[in-house]
Amino acid sequence: MLLPIQWLKEYVQIENETKEISDRLTLTGSHVDAIIPLEKEFTKVVIGHIQSIEKHPDADKLVVTQVDVGEEELLQIVTGANNISVGDYVPISLVGARLPGGVKIKKGKLRGVPSNGMMCSTQELGIDDSVTPKGSKDGIWILHEGLTPGMDVKEALELRGEVLDIEITPNRPDCLSIIGMARETAATFRTPVKLPEIKIENEVDDIKDYMDSIEIKDENLCNRYYGRVIKDVKIEASPYWMQKRLMDVGIRPINNIVDVTNYVMMEMGQPLHAFDYDKLAGKQIIVKRAQDGQVFTTLDDEERKLTNDMLMICDAENEVAIAGVMGGGNSEVSDDTKTIFLEAANFNGRNIRLTAKALGMRTDASAKFEKDLDPGMVDKACDRACQLIEEIGAGTIVKGQIDTYPVKRTAWEVSVRPERVEKLLGTTIAVDDMVEILNYLQIESRIQDGVIVSTIPTYRNDIKIEADLIEEIGRINGFDGIEPKPFLGPLTKGEKSDSRKIEDLIKEVLHGQGLNEITTYSFISPKAYDKIELPEDSIKRKVVKILNPLGEDFSVMRTTLMPNMLEVLSKNYKHGVDKAWAYELGNSFIPTNEELLTLPHEIKSLCFGLYGNDVDFFKMKDMVEKILVRLGIDGCEYSAEKLNTAFHPGRTANLTRNNQLLGTLGEVHPKVLENYGIKERVYVAEINVELLVSLTTLTRTYKALPKYPAITRDIALVVERDLPVGEIEKVIKGVGGQLVENVSLFDIYTGEQIDADKKSVAYSIHYRSYEKTLQDDDIKETHDGILTALEEKLSATLRK
Repeated sequence: MLLPIQWLKEYVQIENETKEISDRLTLTGSHVDAIIPLEKEFTKVVIGHIQSIEKHPDADKLVVTQVDVGEEELLQIVTGANNISVGDYVPISLVGARLPGGVKIKKGKLRGVPSNGMMCSTQELGIDDSVTPKGSKDGIWILHEGLTPGMDVKEALELRGEVLDIEITPNRPDCLSIIGMARETAATFRTPVKLPEIKIENEVDDIKDYMDSIEIKDENLCNRYYGRVIKDVKIEASPYWMQKRLMDVGIRPINNIVDVTNYVMMEMGQPLHAFDYDKLAGKQIIVKRAQDGQVFTTLDDEERKLTNDMLMICDAENEVAIAGVMGGGNSEVSDDTKTIFLEAANFNGRNIRLTAKALGMRTDASAKFEKDLDPGMVDKACDRACQLIEEIGAGTIVKGQIDTYPVKRTAWEVSVRPERVEKLLGTTIAVDDMVEILNYLQIESRIQDGVIVSTIPTYRNDIKIEADLIEEIGRINGFDGIEPKPFLGPLTKGEKSDSRKIEDLIKEVLHGQGLNEITTYSFISPKAYDKIELPEDSIKRKVVKILNPLGEDFSVMRTTLMPNMLEVLSKNYKHGVDKAWAYELGNSFIPTNEELLTLPHEIKSLCFGLYGNDVDFFKMKDMVEKILVRLGIDGCEYSAEKLNTAFHPGRTANLTRNNQLLGTLGEVHPKVLENYGIKERVYVAEINVELLVSLTTLTRTYKALPKYPAITRDIALVVERDLPVGEIEKVIKGVGGQLVENVSLFDIYTGEQIDADKKSVAYSIHYRSYEKTLQDDDIKETHDGILTALEEKLSATLRK
């Protein structure tokens, strides 16, 4: 919204500097994006009055002019402009003048004829081409009559002042007008607003002799339609003061009738449209929907294909305008127009927005209509336009009007409790000041039984409840005047959940061991399960299928992270990376039922994979142990896993605790590695993070260092070759109880002196008491019991 300060001050009596006005408006909610100066950077440009025009003797496209610039002698200027006539007033840049862009005017000759200056177009004076008056668009700027030759152009044309560029929020369409911003300014500076008095001096005839009726066939899309007739119309340029104001707000002057409608649209915020009355058939206006596929030619000579959702303005025979967007070429006001029918209407904002978007033709009118304007403004705007037409002598107003207003919008009341104002704003404002602020906003308010009762004008559709009025009071009083205070009430400190903290600990351990984190897609190809050699009846093949997949390779949700990990390791291997250690914390998705009618269960898993010269099963097991120690999880056991076809059957273990499976770790099956094109051993672990989180104990209990020495006993046992050493350690710790502090395996031997189906394992058993120094007799019974239990349970014998 562009707000010229000079225009604003016509309605609000303020003498403040533009910068102060800008700052104060911003503080009260009307955010000013920029202050735009109107004065252009040029010097020595004066008013010239053309006295004669003669053809150039040596050039067909040039003319020689004699111009009165207020000096004793006429100024001779040679120009190629073809829109000038004798008697025209034009801007003349004298010799020595400097124009925008660094242009300097010098004496010269054009085809041998001296030229002592230059006639200027608007663009040459730094005025945007988009606002150049229609008659001067492609040539010299033709000025209005009655100017004084030689007068400085800036002074004569009032090319000074500033314009505020204001950001208006969508809920305040009333501020999309000069008068709307005048109300805001008046309230901001606590001064009265002076609105124009609408009065038509002379009305003739009767509108009933011109128009029979206005019919609205869709009241949901058209709230009100108001029309008046103007006769004896004379189409010509509008007065300069009107052109100047339109140019200041970014609108090109066209002619007096069009300029009046645009002027009122900017002044009051209500778009208007003028039809050539003689081109309307049947003395009636019908507002109805278009027909699907119908083609309509608009004012810009473009054919528009319409739909049944679009609203049309029609006469008795044809469509004459797209409601709220643009008129048609078949009813356009032209230089020959003698009588006009002036439309002021109110349309459904959403419908206008969708229509303009569908047709790709957002206009100044549609931009306002789409924000749901006040239907109560329709008659005032139309009458204001008639008043201006009469004042500038553009036509004679016909008495009467036709107003079709099916459901009238009336003012409503909203009450506000003064104590509630203080509570919500956090500051104290006198009740009388509250009432004064609302009244300055043109919201008629009074105190009744200790409560402020306000009558809300129909153009303030954004005010519905008490809090809306409190906001009005607060912003005009000044939010900057409210003392900042801390929040009252309990505050919750934002932090990560316990599960996220545990996941961070897992990452910390893995990073510390040299692994890199990766992130892969949660959706994979069904063929991935074939590559890891899953059996056809495996439960992990029961997947969630994506309804709109990116492609076959991303069509199902993963039930295991292993395929993604192997894909990453394979890519590194194929690129010549000789060592890759990676891990991923991600979700796998398990269907909750066969029909897949509910969301799947998401399981957070940890998967890490390794390959390289210094990697084996025990390296991976050590990494898992470090995670368990960091999380305070003890009592875990490892057992051989031979049924998982993705892993090597002799080099894979399940991690369990109290018979609950936590995960699987081991060497990947050679056939699986072949599917991924990897020709060296790869080790992968996949562990259920949710179970780790449930078992985690981050609280640490410390005890004093032992005072008494330990006794160590070494034993070498001969056992079955395929007996897991974990079974041996379990028996030793179970029998030894609290006396056994530690059990260390230090040797495994197979070969000579040992049967082929046997192996020798050697352990160091550390005994310690926290109460006394142990003697041999103190541990003899426990040590013998361990040997006996090993022999009875595992058929283990001491090696001799």
